[in-house]
Amino acid sequence: MKLPKATKRFCPFCKKRTDQKIDLVSTGFKRGPLAWGSLSRAKARGKNRGMGNKGKWGSKKAIKSWKRKTKTTMRRVVIYTCKECKKSKLAKHSRRVSKIVVE
Repeated sequence: MKLPKATKRFCPFCKKRTDQKIDLVSTGFKRGPLAWGSLSRAKARGKNRGMGNKGKWGSKKAIKSWKRKTKTTMRRVVIYTCKECKKSKLAKHSRRVSKIVVE
């Protein structure tokens, strides 16, 4: 799905129609390598060493095909930023699309 880089729409902060830039909301942040319960932190503490049952870090069974990612589309949320007051507003509904391109 292709979207323009800018559009004209009503800004609830300026209370008038203004030019607005279109962006996509990012998917969120990734946990850092030193987050509590992270694999690298546990390895640094020596939890993935030695003999015996490794528990959480032991060998795992193969993932069944139905357990793999089945959804072919993602929910993409569009964010509009007013060029006058520089305030942002999320779109009312997210769109379920396989690929979205802001051109």
